[in-house]
Amino acid sequence: MYALVINCGSSSLKFALISSKERQTIISGGAEQLDSPEASLTIKHDGKKTDALKDSSHLGAFKEIFAYLDQKGFAKNIIAVGHRVVHGGEYFQESVEITPEVIEIIKKCAPLAPIHNPANLIGILAAQEVLPALPHVAVFDTAFHQTMPEEAYLYGLPLEIYEKYNIRRYGFHGSSHRYITERTARILDIPLDKLNIISCHLGNGASVAAVKHGKSVDTSMGLTPLEGLMMGTRSGSLDPGLIPYLVECLDYDIYEIDKLLNFKSGLLGISGVSNDCRLLESKAKEGHVRSRLALDMFGYRVSKTIASYLPALQRLDAIVFTGGIGENSVYIRELIMSQLAFLGYTFSNPSNSFCTGGKEGVIATSSGFGKALVVCTDEEGMIVQDTLEILAKKEKSELRQRYAISLPPYY
Repeated sequence: MYALVINCGSSSLKFALISSKERQTIISGGAEQLDSPEASLTIKHDGKKTDALKDSSHLGAFKEIFAYLDQKGFAKNIIAVGHRVVHGGEYFQESVEITPEVIEIIKKCAPLAPIHNPANLIGILAAQEVLPALPHVAVFDTAFHQTMPEEAYLYGLPLEIYEKYNIRRYGFHGSSHRYITERTARILDIPLDKLNIISCHLGNGASVAAVKHGKSVDTSMGLTPLEGLMMGTRSGSLDPGLIPYLVECLDYDIYEIDKLLNFKSGLLGISGVSNDCRLLESKAKEGHVRSRLALDMFGYRVSKTIASYLPALQRLDAIVFTGGIGENSVYIRELIMSQLAFLGYTFSNPSNSFCTGGKEGVIATSSGFGKALVVCTDEEGMIVQDTLEILAKKEKSELRQRYAISLPPYY
C-alpha cells in the first residue's frame, strides 16, 4: 500500500510515492515550467527519465504522473494522497482531511500566501479530479507554529489591525521543524515534552525555530516567508522604512519592490553570482570577495537568531542543523558555531566534515547548552505520517458507525 505526496507550486508539481509500511520512497519526480511550451516531467524510478509534457497544465501533469503509476502497477494500491499547503492561517493547528469547507479556508488564506496557496489548491483539485474516491489530506507549513504565544506572534501594530485582518507572524517550514523535533528527541533520548531545541532549517529558504517542551514558541519567518534570515534570493528582515525609500530611489512600484526583495536579493543579490551555497563556497575559495561576503552575512544572521532565542527557552538541549545547506555545508556550520563559541561549545572538525550527504551526527558539545547536531529532515515523511494517521482514524470511525458497536480501545 502507498501514499502519494503532492507539493504543487505555481509552475511546478513535485510528487513522491511512499510505502505506507516501510515509509520508503518508491518513485519520485516532478513537472517543471508548467503552463509553458517548455513544460517537462521528470520521473526517478529505475533511473531518471525526463520527457516533454503534452498537456502543460497542472492537471495534465498529474494525469501523466498517474498514468505512469498505473502502467507500473502502483496506482491500484494508492490508499491516500497527502498535500503540502503553505498557509493555514489561524484555522489549523494540525493536518486535516480535505473537505469543501477546508478548500474554502485555503482560499481564504490565499492573500496571506498569494504565490503558494493558489498553487497548492490547483494541485489538490487536479488530484481530486483524477482520484476522487481516495481521501486527500492537507498538511500545513504553518500548523506547527500555532503554539507560539502572543508576545512572539504579534507585531507591534495597533491590535485592531491583527483582529480585523489576521496580520501576525505565522512561521513556515513547519513540517521540517516538527520532524526535526521528534527525530532529535529520539536521538538524544529525551521525552518530547521535555525537549528544548533550536531548529535551523537552512536551504534556499531558511528559518530558525525555538522549540520548548516539543512545541514551537518562536520562529524567524513571519506573515510571509520573507521575514527573518537572509536566504537564497530573499532579503530577510529589513527596516520597513526602506520600502518607500527604494520606491523613490529606484522608481519601482510595490510589485517591483516585492520581486526585488523575494527573488533578486539574499545570497544572489549580495554575491552577484548565484543563490547556490555550493557555488558561492567554491568562488569564495578562489578569492571572490562578494561570494565570501554573502556567506559571512548568512552565517552571522543565523548565529544571531540562534542566540536571540535563548531567553525564550531558558534551557537548551540542542542546536540542530537541517535542510540543503544545514545538512551539507561544512563551512557554514563551522562559521555559525564559531560565532557561538562564547556559549562554551567544543567544536569537532572531523565530525563536522563527516556530516554531509545524508550522514547525521554531533558536531559540537557544551556543558551548559547541550549539543549541536546535523539531522536530515523528511518533510515528505511527515506528510505521509499525518495522511496515514488521519486515514486510520477515518476508517476506525466508519467501522464504528457501520457496525454500531463499541470497539475495544486498542483497535
